[in-house]
Amino acid sequence: MPGFTLSGYTPAPVEEVWKLLFDPTRFPEWWSGVETVHTEGPDRYVMWPDGYPDFPMPQSLRTERGASRVTVSCQVSDIDVVWQLAEAGNGTRIEVRVDLPDAEAHRLASQRRIIAASLDNLTALAAAATP
Repeated sequence: MPGFTLSGYTPAPVEEVWKLLFDPTRFPEWWSGVETVHTEGPDRYVMWPDGYPDFPMPQSLRTERGASRVTVSCQVSDIDVVWQLAEAGNGTRIEVRVDLPDAEAHRLASQRRIIAASLDNLTALAAAATP
């Protein structure tokens, strides 16, 4: 299964980053390529990508607050994105692991660009929200 791992750091505490990760309605603020989100329950939502208003993509969301982990699974492409948070001094270390099924391997480079931009956006937004 193709995949990759990226990591980043923000001076924001884990709680500030968690607020952005556990709530999919906040994803359009920082997740690159996400135009809008509609929640369908505590663990399901639909995402519409930028520029594709007629292409809803159902997602599942699993949050593990005790482990500081959020897993997003695309129900269309079977791509899994796992966001892991850890305290790092006064800030937060963020690690994101992306796994693609073999059928989606051709999207590896584009997914890496999207997730790298999203990680940068997430770290900046969390830092800006920190008093």
